[in-house]
Amino acid sequence: MDYSAMGAEELSRALLAIEDQIVTDVEGNLAAAVEIERLAEPLGDELLLARARLCAASLRLRSGDIATATRQIYALLEWATPYGDRLLLARVYHACANASLLAGDADKRLEQALSAVELLDETDTPYMRVSYRLRLAEALSRSSTIDAARLRFRQAEELARELGYWEMLPVALNNWAYAEFLAGEFARSEQVANRLLEHAAAHGVDLGPAYLDTIGAIQIENGLYAEAERTMRLCIQRCAAGESDNADDMAEYQLTLARALRGLGELEPAQAALDVSRSLCAERELHTVMARVHQEQAELYAARGEYAAAYAEQKAAFTANENLRVKERQSQAQTRQAIFETAEARQEAERFREQARHDPLTGLRNRRYVDEELPALIAGDPDLALAIADLDHFKRINDTLSHDTGDQVLIQVADLLKTGLAEVAPEGFVARLGGEEFLLVLPATRLAAAVGHLDAIRRTIGGHRWHDVTGELPVTISIGVAAAGETSPPSLSATLATADRNLYAAKHAGRDRVVSGTPRERRTRAYRDR
Repeated sequence: MDYSAMGAEELSRALLAIEDQIVTDVEGNLAAAVEIERLAEPLGDELLLARARLCAASLRLRSGDIATATRQIYALLEWATPYGDRLLLARVYHACANASLLAGDADKRLEQALSAVELLDETDTPYMRVSYRLRLAEALSRSSTIDAARLRFRQAEELARELGYWEMLPVALNNWAYAEFLAGEFARSEQVANRLLEHAAAHGVDLGPAYLDTIGAIQIENGLYAEAERTMRLCIQRCAAGESDNADDMAEYQLTLARALRGLGELEPAQAALDVSRSLCAERELHTVMARVHQEQAELYAARGEYAAAYAEQKAAFTANENLRVKERQSQAQTRQAIFETAEARQEAERFREQARHDPLTGLRNRRYVDEELPALIAGDPDLALAIADLDHFKRINDTLSHDTGDQVLIQVADLLKTGLAEVAPEGFVARLGGEEFLLVLPATRLAAAVGHLDAIRRTIGGHRWHDVTGELPVTISIGVAAAGETSPPSLSATLATADRNLYAAKHAGRDRVVSGTPRERRTRAYRDR
């Protein structure tokens, strides 16, 4: 298309046609976006220029120029945030989420995908309303649980149907089915894939090879090998006819066909399909697919009873996967470096600082946070109470059951402490000091009231249904409580020492109790030396 004679409005419409489509021709669309960017610059339309640059950067990301694209996208995020155009900012966050996917940062990807969706309203384009929710669902499926993702997948499907956006509906169903497949929910993935097939039949849609490959893989995992073979024969036929987005996809499709044939016991045809896949991988340097070819070859050798050859191929698969992980880490490192070379580095640094103040197992605040924040809280609130809580006989749980079981106990106790404290002291917090020891901070809470609240939390923990986790072993907790006003002047070390002394008294008195007000001893354990 010749854009040279177009004004700003015409260029905006042409750009929208690129922004709001399921891209198949990445290189062609990239060239068009770059041309629109060149023409927009002398027009003085800042918004149009930013959109063109973002569109080009997003397409560069897909073409493999990840570092350059990531720098451009994050530079646009810095520019767009104060600029204040809601629609542009939604598009930028969507692009950032794609960059975070390539950087291997699942949490950041989820945060950015959510930001993109939160900026949408009913005036936005159908593509954005469906596609952005779909990307959020995918982010949830990778960083959270498939249960959390299903709601968003369902929203994307229902919205596509409501809008009559039939071109996007197969994408939504395909990606949902694949997410269920990756989560090991093979029966659910088959149900979604069947809806995809029903939609195609009802609307006379010939599903492309990528969709058929997803369906074939799902059929294999559900033991439907004959159906999978038919699906993959059709997939390969359509790919060979030029319907595939990527010529390299044929290696994937031949591999899936080989797996279906092996499931049927047709080992020689399976080997022939696998040989085609292997040849394509070697010719086009498809290292990711080649690692899976090695794995499938090992399965075929084993099916033929050639166990020595199967073992050798298994070793080759392991080596190939290790090499892929190294390359993936290198690529992720380059992408992260690109992020840190922009103004986003400041925000990332703050996020990492916040992460460093949380315990990675329980998600609670950690000792660093306590050291940084609690002194000022104690100095400014003479009615503040704090408690040190310690699980009783926790070593027995670790030694008798396992450390994994112990971790599960710690996670559940942390949740119970956090929930219980939120009900009585919503401005307070719970921290994990280390091991099985926790700190509870109750602002503006007199000592007597704090003891009552903490005793209720203690009873909740002891009465929790632990049988599924620890069997017959009980889980109880001892708590020592102190008030900031008990020492003059109030200080972190003195208040913690008092709580620690009371915890020791609770342990000595038989455990599973809350203690306060024990007399000062000559020698106490130092908090920082524990």
